[in-house]
Amino acid sequence: MNTLFGFTESQIAWFGVTFCVGALMLYMLFIIGQLAWESKAGKFGTFVLYLALALSMVGFIAKLIIEKVIEHHLEGDQVTAVAPLPATHQAATSPPKPSQD
Repeated sequence: MNTLFGFTESQIAWFGVTFCVGALMLYMLFIIGQLAWESKAGKFGTFVLYLALALSMVGFIAKLIIEKVIEHHLEGDQVTAVAPLPATHQAATSPPKPSQD
């Protein structure tokens, strides 16, 4: 099993998506606030900036919440993925080609 400093690839990916993207989102909020401050946008302008520019973050946060809810809901269930049919089975179920006698 390939590891990096004792962590698997999936653990590193989970950490990066959860914490690093979260930190980037906080930094983006700071940038939006700085933009509103420097442009002297006022209360309504600041609200519009945060609404327009930070709305895309809501989807990411919702994705994390939905994942946790589904994991909690399916915690005791055995979920199995359905694999596609092998090529030999697909060929056997296709209609036979007419012979050219």
